[in-house]
Formats: sequence, structure tokens, C-alpha cells
Amino acid sequence: MGKHSPDFVDEREIKPTATPDFFVLKVSRFARGLFIAALLIYATYSLAPQSGGVSVKSPPTSSSKPFTDLGTHCAAAQAISPSEFVTRQNNLARVLHEQKAEAYIAEPGANALFFGNISSEAWHLSERPLLLMVSPVLQGNEVSAKVTVLTPVFEETRARLLVIPGVDVTYAAWPEDKDPYAVALRALPNFQGGIIYVDGMIRNFIVDGLQKAAPNVKAVSAPAEVRQLRERKSPAEIEILKCVNEVTLLAIRAVQSHMYIGIRESQVREMMEDALAAAGLTTRFALVLFGENAALPHGEGTDRILGDSDFVLIDTGGALYGYESDVTRTFMLRDSIIPAEHYTYWANVQAAQSLAQATARAGVVTAHVDAQARHLLELQGLSRYFTHRLGHGIGLEGHESPYLVGGSKDVIQTGHTFSNEPGIYIEGKVGVRLEDCFYIAEDGRAVYLTEGVGGQARGPLYP
Repeated sequence: MGKHSPDFVDEREIKPTATPDFFVLKVSRFARGLFIAALLIYATYSLAPQSGGVSVKSPPTSSSKPFTDLGTHCAAAQAISPSEFVTRQNNLARVLHEQKAEAYIAEPGANALFFGNISSEAWHLSERPLLLMVSPVLQGNEVSAKVTVLTPVFEETRARLLVIPGVDVTYAAWPEDKDPYAVALRALPNFQGGIIYVDGMIRNFIVDGLQKAAPNVKAVSAPAEVRQLRERKSPAEIEILKCVNEVTLLAIRAVQSHMYIGIRESQVREMMEDALAAAGLTTRFALVLFGENAALPHGEGTDRILGDSDFVLIDTGGALYGYESDVTRTFMLRDSIIPAEHYTYWANVQAAQSLAQATARAGVVTAHVDAQARHLLELQGLSRYFTHRLGHGIGLEGHESPYLVGGSKDVIQTGHTFSNEPGIYIEGKVGVRLEDCFYIAEDGRAVYLTEGVGGQARGPLYP
């Protein structure tokens, strides 16, 4: 940061280092200054308040089901195909074989969903383990995956009703009076003891049970090579992520059109829930904060009434086929009278988001993207109000690796997906955050997942 901050990205002067996947990113301070100035001038010009008017004190007339049109946006979206699941399983098996690991074991959750279509919604966790187990099987020179599901014996029929893609999936049922972990290990093909990789989120008692069932077993968290299989999204995953993030942004815009000066935070939360439900999203969330309440990035609000000088911050999302959206907008209403200083904060946050988006590309270290956004705000004397990392990965989890954060050595690759969400939070006064998620295209560029519906906010009145 400051004079030690990395220089701004100029694609014309990208030079490979000794390590092909990294780039040296340099451009003159003068060019960087011109770029930042242009962003701020454009943003500030586009924010000019609308002509004044009488504040609306009662809700506008609307239909009883105002969000039904959102339901068509993702109607054509397709779930991940069985063949893609098999490809994932075989990729995992090859990693296991290369690492000399006997198996990979996961409970219902994001990783079991990725490799076996078993979500924690489809099968809720309890003290009785149900486990997805993937083992490498060598046939000639080819490594393929063997998928085994450990299930309580009295739940076997229900377990078999789960739609688990794979070639010759088998089930190992354990009676209540037997050790489930001994049954699990016996079910693994050609099990000799040794290393078993487990999902990093697996519960400790399951790891303990596996190790006690066979003293020669070493159960360890799956390494980066396994985690990276999920980090880089396929074209099918990107299409789902596009749709779910697009419709989330459309839902915010639809809710804005039904808001009025005098509405409460709780009423807007309820509208957001209704809009996301109408869009067909599951596992929905909506954070709604007015005015100074938005100065707490994850505040719960006070159910305050919207005043005409207040910004509205909505951070919201949901899931489509398990894939998450995460969109934040800070905006005004047509009848709002926003203080000029708050417009300036908004313009600076938008400029930081634009600069981060221009910086992110394949081969760049993630910490560099965070540093660029932070440095822009530092130049405006505002960096102390940007109190969290720039972004997180997104996919089957709302927050997943890798992260756009200072100190990270992770390198951005094609297929990665991130949130880009700079913010300014001045407690007791105002909070501004803008968030769009993006993916890294095959040509290495960062592309907003919301690009299909306009992408980045145009101004406080136009989220």
C-alpha cells in the first residue's frame, strides 16, 4: 500500500517472469493516475442527483404478485449433467492415485455435492454417518473412480433414492450394533491402510472413528490438489452462476421499484425474500440496511424507517442447482436527497471496484487485486474505512477459496470465480458497498457474472 503498493495493470506491458503462470505488472504512476482520475470523474458525473421532488410517504400502487416475471429468467438453466459428475470423480481419482491416497471421504455438503450430488439439504447431518467415498481404481494404465456410499442399514433404501451419478455406485450398510467406520474401510476396494483424504469440513468424530477402526490409517484433510478441482469452474457451472447472479440483481432492481421513503428495513427484507423466491432460488438471504446502519458491513439493522437522505444497502443472494449468488447494491430512490459527501463515497467505491476488475486476470496474484482497490481508496484518504478483504470465491458455497485478500499467494486461473466488493464504512454516518461476482474467461479476462443484465451499477439511482 502507499508508495510500496503494486503498480496498476496495463495489459500492453505484461511480461512473463521465470514462472510462466505469473506476470510482472507495471505501468507508469502517471498512467495509473490518469486511469483513476477518469474513473472518479466518470463516476461522479454519472451520480448527479435527480431533480428534487416531494418525498413519497406511502407505498406506490403495485400488483399483489409483483415479482412473478423473475421466475422466467432462469427457466432454461440446466443442472450439472451426470457425465460431468463422472468426469469430476475420475479427476479426483487421478489426484488420489498420484498422491498415493487410498480414498477421499466426505459428508453431505459442498464437496459431496460437487463429487456425488449429495447436499446437506438432501441428507441432513446427524450422529449416524452417511459418507461419500471415492477410491482410485487402476485398470491397465487408466485410473478411474469407484464410488461407495456408507449408510445406516435402516436408511439404505432412502440412501438409494439419492441421485448419485457414477459408474457402478455401491452401498455399504452398517447395522446399529456395528462400527460404521470399520464397515466403511472394508468397503473400500483393495484397501491396504495408509492415507485417506477427508473433506476439510468433515466432523472430528468421523476422523477419529476412521483412525480407531484401523490403526494404520492416516486420515488427513484433502490437500490443495483436491480443493483446486472445485475452484476452477466448468462452462456448465459458469452458466448456472451467471443465471443465479443475474436474477439476483434483477430482484434488487425490482424491489427498488417498489420502495418508498418511509418504508422499514423489515419490509424490504420481506420483499427481497419474495423476489428471490419468485425467481426460483433456494437457501435465500437478504441483508437490508438503511443510512448509518450500513456502516456495519454485516449489521442486523434496527428496522429503522428510510429517510430521504439515506442510502439503502442490500446484500442478497440464493442458490440455483446448489450454486450461489452474492450481489450487493447501495442505492437511492428517485425521491431521495442524498448528501453530496455520500455521493463522493459511492463514486470512490465504484472506482475501486472498476480498478479491481481491470486488474484481475489469469496469472495475477490475488493479493495484488485487493491491493489495487485498497490503494485507490488510500489516495482519496478513505482506505481506513475499507475494513474487509476485497472478495471471496463463489460456487457451491457463498464463500469458498480462493480469496482476493492481502497476503495471499494464490494465482488467478481461468475458471476461477470471485466476488468484487469494496466498501467504505464510517460508523454512525454511512456505509457503501458494491458487489458483483466475476469469472475468469478462457482469454484470461475478468467478466462480471451479471454482465448479461448490465453488470456493474451505473449510479446510485441505477443499481
